Amino acid sequence: MEKTIPKRIHIIGSVGSGKTTLAKRISSMLDIPFYELDNVVWIRNHNGDIRRSEQEREEYLNSIIQSNIWIIEGVHNEEWVANSFHHADLIIFLDTKYSIRTYRIIKRFLKQKLQLEKSNYKPTFRMFFSMFKWNRQFEEVGKRNFFNKYRMYNDKIAIFKDKDCINKYFN
Repeated sequence: MEKTIPKRIHIIGSVGSGKTTLAKRISSMLDIPFYELDNVVWIRNHNGDIRRSEQEREEYLNSIIQSNIWIIEGVHNEEWVANSFHHADLIIFLDTKYSIRTYRIIKRFLKQKLQLEKSNYKPTFRMFFSMFKWNRQFEEVGKRNFFNKYRMYNDKIAIFKDKDCINKYFN
């Protein structure tokens, strides 16, 4: 039986799990536009980011999920994102090892501070330490909360622990 290629994909995982990298890769491979939830929440501005109102954020997200093809990546485990899980053909849960995520947080911060990598936010030490906190919270309660809250979508959730799992799925 031939596997159908998903056209609406939501990628979730902790900070440093590889969500954006995977979204870009799948987007390129399948020619599907991708959207970062952080950019749904924030209006990017060279003078400083501006937080969208709840209504603006929900309208923007709904405009994305009403289209036929999309990849959304983001860790937001809040009610306003639930509609994207409902409309997704595939929900990819990146369950990258904690130690790898920690390494990536450090590597990303250093590259951004040295201006070797672009950042959507100002790479401050406060943000850096927040990422460690979010990473720990995701490990301790975030995973469990997601699977408890969205178990009705188990039939369309794929859990990937590493690149080999991802490659097998998409090849």
